Amino acid sequence: MNFTKIDLDNWDRKEVFNHFLNQQTTFSLTTEIDVSALYQNIKQNKYKFYPAFIYLVAKVINSNITLRTGFNSKGELGYWDKLDPLYTIFDDVSKTFSGISTPVKDDFKEFYHLYLSDVEKYNGTGKLFPKTPIPENTFSISVIPWTSFTGFNLNINNNKNYLLPIITAGKFIQKGNSIYLPLSIQVHHSVCDGYHVGLFINTIQELSNRPNDWLF
Repeated sequence: MNFTKIDLDNWDRKEVFNHFLNQQTTFSLTTEIDVSALYQNIKQNKYKFYPAFIYLVAKVINSNITLRTGFNSKGELGYWDKLDPLYTIFDDVSKTFSGISTPVKDDFKEFYHLYLSDVEKYNGTGKLFPKTPIPENTFSISVIPWTSFTGFNLNINNNKNYLLPIITAGKFIQKGNSIYLPLSIQVHHSVCDGYHVGLFINTIQELSNRPNDWLF
C-alpha cells in the first residue's frame, strides 16, 4: 500500500477543497445500471453476482485518483495507489451483518476465490469486523438485496474528514428482458464533483455492457 501526499499549497483544487471541507459538504447520486449482459455472463459461468459487482466497482475506483483521495491515519491528505473493498456479508441465522475486506487482484478469478474463502471463514462470527486489522486503504461497499430504491444516503457524524466514496446497491429490478441494479455513490464534495461521479457511473455501465473484457 503506497500513499502519495498532496501538496495542498500547490494543488489546483486547493480553493474548492478548502471550501467544501469547511462546509462539510457531501452528496450522493443514485441511478439504475443495466446489468443484463453482466448478469447473464456471470450465471452462465456459474459465478456469484456480488463478488463480481465488488470487483467491478473496485476496478473503476482504482482507475481514478479522485476516488482514492483521502486522509491517512496521520491526518495527511493524499491518495492511495490502490483501494481494496470493505464489504458487508449477511448472516442468515442471526440476521446481522459483518464487514470484511479482501484484497483486489488483477485477475478476477483469483479475487473470486479469495472472496469465497473470506466469506466462509468470517461469516457467522457475530462480530461487526471479524477480520482485523482493517487496512487503511479500503472503501466501503454494501448491498441491500431485499429492496430496490431510488435514493440512498448514509450519514457519518463522527469523522468529518472521511473523504472516500461509499457504494451501495439494491435489489434487482426487472424491466422487460432487462435487469437493472439500483446503485448509489456517496462522496465528499471537497475531493469529488458531479463530473467525477458521472464518470464513475458511466464507466460502471460501460464495463457492465462488456463483461468479457475484464471478467474472464
